[in-house]
Amino acid sequence: MPVEIKIRKGETMDKAIRRLKKKLERESIIRDVRAKRYFEKPCEERRRKKKVQAFSNMLRQRYENM
Repeated sequence: MPVEIKIRKGETMDKAIRRLKKKLERESIIRDVRAKRYFEKPCEERRRKKKVQAFSNMLRQRYENM
């Protein structure tokens, strides 16, 4: 699914590029491309996901106690 932006009348290229970058960021396309750049072993992937989950749980508990 290609990402498109239409350049508005009188819009500079800089602003159009900024809008494109924001759209790519919102759809997490750049993050996915960077993650798939190199092969990640299944055990490394599980370890990474477990670490992210532990961090999320820690934050959730911290803010529940407030």
